[in-house]
Amino acid sequence: MAKEGPNWDGLLKWSLSHSDGTNSSRNLSEEDRRWFMEAMQAQTVDVIKRMKEITLVMQTPEQVLESQGVTPQDVEDMLDELQEHVESIDMANDLHSIGGLVPLLGYLKNPHANIRAKAAEVVSTIVQNNPKSQQLVMEANGLEPLLSNFTSDPDVIVRTKALGAISSLIRHNKSGVAAFRLANGYAALRDALCSESARFQRKALNLIHYLLNENRSDCGVVTELGFPRIFMHLASSEDADVREAALRGLLEVARDKSDKADSSSSEEDDKLKQILQERIKGITEMSAEDLGAAREERQLVDSLWNVCYNEPSSLRENGLLVLPGEDAPPPDVAGQHFEPPLRAWAANRNPDTKPNNEKKEKPLLIGPPPTAGDAS
Repeated sequence: MAKEGPNWDGLLKWSLSHSDGTNSSRNLSEEDRRWFMEAMQAQTVDVIKRMKEITLVMQTPEQVLESQGVTPQDVEDMLDELQEHVESIDMANDLHSIGGLVPLLGYLKNPHANIRAKAAEVVSTIVQNNPKSQQLVMEANGLEPLLSNFTSDPDVIVRTKALGAISSLIRHNKSGVAAFRLANGYAALRDALCSESARFQRKALNLIHYLLNENRSDCGVVTELGFPRIFMHLASSEDADVREAALRGLLEVARDKSDKADSSSSEEDDKLKQILQERIKGITEMSAEDLGAAREERQLVDSLWNVCYNEPSSLRENGLLVLPGEDAPPPDVAGQHFEPPLRAWAANRNPDTKPNNEKKEKPLLIGPPPTAGDAS
């Protein structure tokens, strides 16, 4: 299914043969003009036409495609191309009108894991920051196969891609969030956190953080489902991003408990304190380079300690919360290239222009004073 690339060599040779850079331009013959226009039009992609062709392939049964020599790799390449086209919001919204959205969602149930994963990637691109396409996917019942792949697909890459698509689908989408909660989405997120894939864990933690920020009352739900214990376990992860995201989840839960004057068990408090002390020790032993990279983790540990124990952590006392130079204002990069109008006006003023009431200085005379003989 691969297409030939542009014939740039032929166009270059044609261009050079008609101009050496010294002679003035001349009129093209009708034959040359027709050849040039055909060559350029051959390299111009009609996106809608191409998306219709891809839609036709997606609508064709797999057995028919196989009989015509189309391989799963060909389908993946086709979905790659489709993903490039739907990066435009207009093209993403047009996919439904030309009949391509429903067969794309059907690929989420394809027997080939790579195709299921790629289809989820395309769906994620379509719905990201796109309320219209979010609604169209919800109306086409697209959340159901995504949830199925997220919760039960045997391939962790497929599960991860499905979670990414779900995250894009329900962000800033109240009906999507409600459907996700009703489908026991939080329990699925809890299971994802128990995965051995750090990437899968990161995506789950990021979605949890978004949901808790959108609805603080969900902190009670995640507490009942046992998320704090999982957060505490992940706060010691070897993956820095997982650690930070887990600490962020613990901070959200701790703030919610603090607002409600809720008290957790002494066992959980002791466990959390032990973990924070271990993180403080680990941060203290970091190299200067690693300390700079762990800025957010340092701040999260200190904030969590402050919320739980009403006092700053030892990181602040040891000067590790804010390193030298971190609190300095950013360099004035814009000022070097974009001069404010008033400053520019002042700089361009005529220095000879002075107020009328200002005394004029006498010119400085150089040389001996005039003599009497000169006066006569």
